[in-house]
Amino acid sequence: MEKSFNPKDFEEKWAKFWRENRFFEADENSNKPKFSMVIPPPNVTGVLHMGHALVFTLYDIIARWKRMQGYDTLWLPGTDHAGIATQVVVERKLKEEGKSKEELGRKEFLKRVWEWVEQSSRTINYQLEKLGCSVDWSRYKFTLSEELSKAVRHAFVELYREGLIYRDYYMVNWCPRCHTALSDLEVEYREEKGKLYYIKYPFKENPQEGIVVATTRPETMLGDTAVAVHPQDERYKEAIGKTLVLPIIGREIPVIADDAVDPEFGTGAVKVTPAHDPDDFEIGKRHRLPMVLVIDDWGKMTPQAGEGFAGLDRYEAREKVVEKLKEQGLLVKVEDYTHNVGHCYRCGTVIEPYPSWQWFVRTKPLASPAIKAVEEGKTRFVPENWTKLYFHWMHNIRDWCISRQIWWGHRIPAWHCRDCGHITVSEEEPRVCEKCGSSNIYQDEDVLDTWFSSALWPFSTLGWPEDTPDLRRYYPTDLLITGFDIIFFWVARMMMMGLHFMKDVPFHEVFINGLIRDEHGKKMSKMAGNVVDPLEMIEKYGADALRFTLAVQTVPGMDVSFSEGRLAGYKAFANKIWNASRFVVMNYQGESTEINPARLTPFDKWILHRVSQVARQTNSSLREYRFYEAAERLYHFIWHEFCDWYIEISKLQMREDKENTMAVLINALEAILRMLHPFMPFITEEIWQRLPHQGRSITLTPYPKGDEWEFPEVMEDVTLFMEVVSEIRKIRSENRINPREKIRVSVSLGNHFLSLHLKEISALVGASEVLIGSSFGKGFKGVVKGGEIFVLPGKEMDLEAERQRVEKELKKLEREIEKLAKRLSMPGFREKAPAHVVKKTEEALKEAEDKKQKLEEYYRSL
Repeated sequence: MEKSFNPKDFEEKWAKFWRENRFFEADENSNKPKFSMVIPPPNVTGVLHMGHALVFTLYDIIARWKRMQGYDTLWLPGTDHAGIATQVVVERKLKEEGKSKEELGRKEFLKRVWEWVEQSSRTINYQLEKLGCSVDWSRYKFTLSEELSKAVRHAFVELYREGLIYRDYYMVNWCPRCHTALSDLEVEYREEKGKLYYIKYPFKENPQEGIVVATTRPETMLGDTAVAVHPQDERYKEAIGKTLVLPIIGREIPVIADDAVDPEFGTGAVKVTPAHDPDDFEIGKRHRLPMVLVIDDWGKMTPQAGEGFAGLDRYEAREKVVEKLKEQGLLVKVEDYTHNVGHCYRCGTVIEPYPSWQWFVRTKPLASPAIKAVEEGKTRFVPENWTKLYFHWMHNIRDWCISRQIWWGHRIPAWHCRDCGHITVSEEEPRVCEKCGSSNIYQDEDVLDTWFSSALWPFSTLGWPEDTPDLRRYYPTDLLITGFDIIFFWVARMMMMGLHFMKDVPFHEVFINGLIRDEHGKKMSKMAGNVVDPLEMIEKYGADALRFTLAVQTVPGMDVSFSEGRLAGYKAFANKIWNASRFVVMNYQGESTEINPARLTPFDKWILHRVSQVARQTNSSLREYRFYEAAERLYHFIWHEFCDWYIEISKLQMREDKENTMAVLINALEAILRMLHPFMPFITEEIWQRLPHQGRSITLTPYPKGDEWEFPEVMEDVTLFMEVVSEIRKIRSENRINPREKIRVSVSLGNHFLSLHLKEISALVGASEVLIGSSFGKGFKGVVKGGEIFVLPGKEMDLEAERQRVEKELKKLEREIEKLAKRLSMPGFREKAPAHVVKKTEEALKEAEDKKQKLEEYYRSL
């Protein structure tokens, strides 16, 4: 093996090897149990970010682990056409060229978008491969492909025929910049400081008197058609039914009573603008008020706003309205006011409530089965607390506006008849109107919300609406991993659609990962300048180090704070594995790798037993998606036990029994590589291929179950041995004894195992003499369970330095005793904690107290 570890030497090689050999393709005819997942399809808007790297790393850990456990594993890849987002990106590109989509026309513009999609898809797929994602490329899907478009049209038509999709003239969230309607979930609310304007509306009969209303948007008053008060509000009972004169415009409007009015807001009287406020829209319908549209779909004032206002931007109009009100003496006062303002989730523009013809999904009938499925445990959220959020949203769900006024996306399969006005909804393009037979028909200009096709993803990707072998075998899928921010956008909608069309949940478990933040806990964003490119990190540290860094920080319910320093640390971990493996490979000379049980030393038994233990614990952690726990355990075991202890001891053992020691080294290392493979696939494949092995790839080998080696009888002795050696090393280090200087050691503890392994102790601590069961009674002192250690250096002992060291050790023990005693005295700890935990805590306290007592005696002697 090369002396220095360099991931660039082999990562690309193994990615190509896996793909060319089609190791990750699922087999729909397999007799193995199945495990299936569909990738959350990244948007074809550019490249993957660190959030993608996190999610796809977690997916890949599970995919590789399940495959090695013997499952026919499908991890289906694909990308999302991402309607508004992709259109915005391409429009921006056109703007740089001095062009617009309107100049190109719909057909030519869509051609440009497809060119972008091809480029972006290639980039994304390249990044997935660089990260080591073991997806089934033979089943790659795109949400706007002909295959999935057919599924989308089928779903739309079915829902329409069942009365679950309808078209209505309704108040929607409108983005003047993207020029499209948005669903409620696509509106981001931000707290902003604004103004609350109090305006007097004079009575027609008595202009000196009037009603004062409060509004944050004075420009919309130009479209007012009433003033509303609560019917029980004593202040306005006499005014109900009277007529007011709308300031500036002069239009006569009534005072009406409606239960929707909040008497506590402002003056208790509210202006009613049915064309520009969702609540006012409903009031207008109840009272049959006229609708006056004064702001158009570009955010400009219409001719109905009156002379002097038409054509102005809505914010320019606001200033001019306030000026006019001041001139007329009708602006009573202005107050500072903090409120939540809706913005477009894509471009950040302040949304405009806007009435228009839109298509909607009737969600209540779809939500009920989706609520029931989670209540009955058919789908489980991990962590479980996300279930509450899911229920809250599903119980309060509103109809979903699914039409978008853009060009890129699934065109709505509805054709309008110019002669009779009927709408024909059909999967195939009709030639004539189904009602009157006229051929004078045209297709609806709108496209579907991106999330509509995404909601079908778990089954449309498997061939639905056809009854395919993939659909029969791999649906429902087993696991979805996603961020909490799209539980509403995506998870809930997949649940509704899956249960409606497939009569079963789309996935059995949903693991909710946290957000990626920078090392200071701030959310990553281009504006903050703290975005990290995963490809740059892979180039600098390797994919394995990046994957391990993300996995080890994935604690359920917590966000991930990404730090390049930690990434460098886990590259050092990969380097440690490389060096340990290099030692094994360099020393192997074709000996038998079959272990001879009769020749096993206690240290051989210890490492093999620990391999089995760690394998069982890692499997348990992965079953519960405790990625951090599995990764941490592997890290500490490999670094601090296999590398730091067994590799060092094996060097001593090989002088007497190289063959069996090599067999243990190779078997232990090979099992460790298999355990680590789902987390660090590239380095484990590279090393595994250099060891004696069976099979073509480590990814096809069985994942260790932890049932191969059991030697519990050696654990206590070897643990004591390690404690003694560690304590002697600590004494050497803290007292700055030259590493080349031979020391003399006494261990007061009489222990047969230690007596048998004086040679190993001497070699590991650099001692010329080691006494077991007796004590020098002087020298640098340390304490282990049940005994004392004295170390005599070659030079005379520095008493003052030794006193300082012991004082430091005593303070440390005092803190430990205080912590353990506090835990034991906590109300309910002894009653509620598991018995083995209580016992372990009590034993740890007694051991710390014994150590302290012995150290105090030694300190007095100094």
